[in-house]
Amino acid sequence: MTLADFMAACLLDPVHGYYTTRDPLGRGGDFITAPEVSQMFGELIGLCLAQSWVDQGAPDAFALAEAGPGRGTLMADILRATKGVPGFHAAARAHLIEASPTLRAAQATRVPEAVWLDRTDDLPDLPLYLVANEFCDALPVRQFRRDGAGWREVVVGLQDATLSFGLTEAAPLAALSHRLDDTRDGDVVELCPALAPFAATLGDRIARHGGAALIIDYGDWTSLGDTFQAVRDHAATDPLADPGAADLTAHVDFAAIAAACAPARHTRLTPQGVFLERLGIAQRAQALAAGLTGQALEAHITAHRRLTHPAEMGDLFKVIGIYPDGAAPPPGLTA
Repeated sequence: MTLADFMAACLLDPVHGYYTTRDPLGRGGDFITAPEVSQMFGELIGLCLAQSWVDQGAPDAFALAEAGPGRGTLMADILRATKGVPGFHAAARAHLIEASPTLRAAQATRVPEAVWLDRTDDLPDLPLYLVANEFCDALPVRQFRRDGAGWREVVVGLQDATLSFGLTEAAPLAALSHRLDDTRDGDVVELCPALAPFAATLGDRIARHGGAALIIDYGDWTSLGDTFQAVRDHAATDPLADPGAADLTAHVDFAAIAAACAPARHTRLTPQGVFLERLGIAQRAQALAAGLTGQALEAHITAHRRLTHPAEMGDLFKVIGIYPDGAAPPPGLTA
């Protein structure tokens, strides 16, 4: 099977899938996302979206949405941070796009007023203010290795009753014809079949109804190299060793998002640390630190560093915004 089919089965199988059978987040899970690191992340995201709402005339009804909302921590922080924005909560309709019954149950304790959806396509026809944090990296990817003017696809199969990787015969691939100019023999390129439709849905809705989307993930402008990985208990593990028991991800190709979101516009790709500093995380960190001492203060300082420092999440994670033609880009990002 293709790597994408393998990822989809491991992550989303209704009986054995990683996301459908457990809560993977937190210290007791397999990984920690930015909203779980510190409340500052969600607060600044919330105020960024709220300012975009104000900049676009404060529409009196809009969808405030999150794709892949984890435990609901980010949306809860967004709603708490925006309570003081006049009219924002009265106009907001919270929507969480989540396939996992286990995670929906966790989200319901933090955002009980939310409406749950299975797909982005199910969002209402309203202005859309959406965040997708560490959502796109879990969308299944196909992986191709260049061989001359053709490509050999990485596949997963059985060898001596053990799961292993293999390669198809080399063949031309129209979807990667443009990558012959910037790759060499042996280079690996990943394609995410679901990424362009996701970005196209956001771009179409935002172009028609207004709004803004923030997509935050690890990756770069274009795909180059093998980035497929498995994480279990906060450490890298063999992705074939125990299917359904580890988180499987790959780096996001942000150029594919930018190409697919037309007729809406996209911002420049910006490191997460730069984005958060522009939004005022240093000042927020100082304000929160004023009431802390001892281990709590040390943990707060560590969290700020983890979110922003180039050696941690600051450079690895990137942000791209989607917004309507003629509107200002979301705060913290540039056109």
